[in-house]
Amino acid sequence: MNVNIQTVRFDADSKLMNHINQKMEKLNTFHDRIIKVDVFLKLDNVVHKIKDKIAEIRIQVPRHQLFVKSTSKSFEESFDNAFDSIVNQIKRKKQKQAA
Repeated sequence: MNVNIQTVRFDADSKLMNHINQKMEKLNTFHDRIIKVDVFLKLDNVVHKIKDKIAEIRIQVPRHQLFVKSTSKSFEESFDNAFDSIVNQIKRKKQKQAA
């Protein structure tokens, strides 16, 4: 599994990167044929003082691509919400394939 983490308009600290990598390692327990994972971390609403943190996760599995996007006030919370959503998508996809 190839994990690619991109940050837009900022540099992520090592604590955030470690958090993301630890979560991504768990993906193999839900689907064993993940080809590629892209994680995008973005700052939105840069014009205003309060910046929303956006986390997007795109997963490539054979013949399918899954995508989620989550926004909150911290990258950890946005990423965790997006991760939970993508895990649900993976589980539903595997159930459909098994049926």
